[in-house]
Amino acid sequence: MRSNPARPRAAVPPATAPVSAATARVRVGREVAGRGGKGVSVISGLPLAGAELEALGTRLKKLCGAGGAVRDGTIEIQGDHRDRLVTELQKLGFEAKRSGG
Repeated sequence: MRSNPARPRAAVPPATAPVSAATARVRVGREVAGRGGKGVSVISGLPLAGAELEALGTRLKKLCGAGGAVRDGTIEIQGDHRDRLVTELQKLGFEAKRSGG
């Protein structure tokens, strides 16, 4: 595919200062709002961006055997998999904690 010179490219956000995995506050919670009562596990606070976040999202979706999405810097996994996700993120070196009830 060729790029269309008439269409302006989307602005690439500036790179932020790298945050180490040990200092990031990674939270794994559960949300149902706006999803017709279906719960999803939401992972926020990850110090990753772009392709790294997508790759981690894919890995975690496969671990849980569920679908999901990467939106606005968070990873959403369908279903309540908080304990499994916290364990896996800790194995990967993130300081992950379960949030919510």
